[in-house]
Order: sequence, then C-alpha cells, then structure tokens
Amino acid sequence: MANSKYEIKFDIELDDNKIPEKMHWTAKDGGIVNQETKAIMLSVWDAKSKESLRIDLWTKEMPVDEMKVFFHHTLLAMADSLQKATGEDKMGDTMRDFCDYFAEKLELKK
Repeated sequence: MANSKYEIKFDIELDDNKIPEKMHWTAKDGGIVNQETKAIMLSVWDAKSKESLRIDLWTKEMPVDEMKVFFHHTLLAMADSLQKATGEDKMGDTMRDFCDYFAEKLELKK
C-alpha cells in the first residue's frame, strides 16, 4: 500500500510592522482552496523536547466578539479531541462544563 501525503498551506500577508493583514489557507483534500480566514491557532507536538509549539495569528480586522467565539469553539474542539484521543470521558465532560462557564461569562450564549 502506498503512503498518502496531504498538504495544508497557510499564506499570511503582513504589514510593515509584521502584523497579519490577510490570511488564506488551502487544504485541497478537504475541498478548501485559498479560503480567507481572520485567525489561526496551530499547535504541534515536539516529540524531542516533549512540549507543544504554537502559532497564534489574527488579522487586524478580527473583531473581538468573533475572537471570543473562536476561543470558545476551539476549547470545545479540544475537549472532543482529548476524549477521542485518550478515552478520558470524565475530563472531556469537565472541559465542556468549563466551556459552558466560559460562554456564560463572556455572554456568548443567548
């Protein structure tokens, strides 16, 4: 069986102060080609140093209210990923409870 290779690409346009102005991403296997985004959070695991490496970027045009929703969605996805990857059902549920609290305190839910 041949190995498959997939590519996810991010294009970031910076202003003179190296602040993101425009960002686009492509994941052709997922049907996404040069789609604009206003925020990116990327984490990778460095197995050698046993630590997470992160890139968090957002454009000047990312509204604060949308950033709060983005964080909420990201936290919920992390709870799902933790539960799926580790089988830690109780901790996944605890994280979701925190997400409900987070949304309530930021008045995200109506």
